[in-house]
Amino acid sequence: MDDHYKILGLQRNASREDIKEAFRKMALKFHPDKHSQSPKAVRDNATLTFKQLSEAYEILSDHRKRADYDLRSSYSSINKRSSHGGYGYGYTHNNYGYKGGASQSHSHGFVSNLEIALRFFTTRAFLLNSAFAGALIGGIYVFDMGREALWRVHNSGKSFEAAMESIEKAKTHKDKT
Repeated sequence: MDDHYKILGLQRNASREDIKEAFRKMALKFHPDKHSQSPKAVRDNATLTFKQLSEAYEILSDHRKRADYDLRSSYSSINKRSSHGGYGYGYTHNNYGYKGGASQSHSHGFVSNLEIALRFFTTRAFLLNSAFAGALIGGIYVFDMGREALWRVHNSGKSFEAAMESIEKAKTHKDKT
């Protein structure tokens, strides 16, 4: 992942005006039209740099895209520091040994753990499973309420226990005869 702040020559706390001004200066320097008469290598380099500048400006000038980029870049830098070749954040390839411990910065620990939890709770699989479980629980609740309502309609004035007692009495009476 390219560092958009580095591409524009800015610090992470740069204002929108700083971003706009840095892009304007760099775009004038690397615009492909300015290098149309240059050798092919210089022209290609200027075109590539201009594309990177444009992408950096597009992301950093939009509040939402910038916040997302900052979050992702801080997560990837924490991940690079705390896991060395593992598949998940802070875990080895077999997920048995947590490696984040001492090498993980405590100031980023809560934020990264919160981000991991949010990413898990917003995955499509988790949301679909939650919806399915909610539908099942709701169905069970509706079925139970319907059973009780149906019982009350057909057996007004009787409780379930009283009905069971009368059934037992009827069975014993039937057995005697």
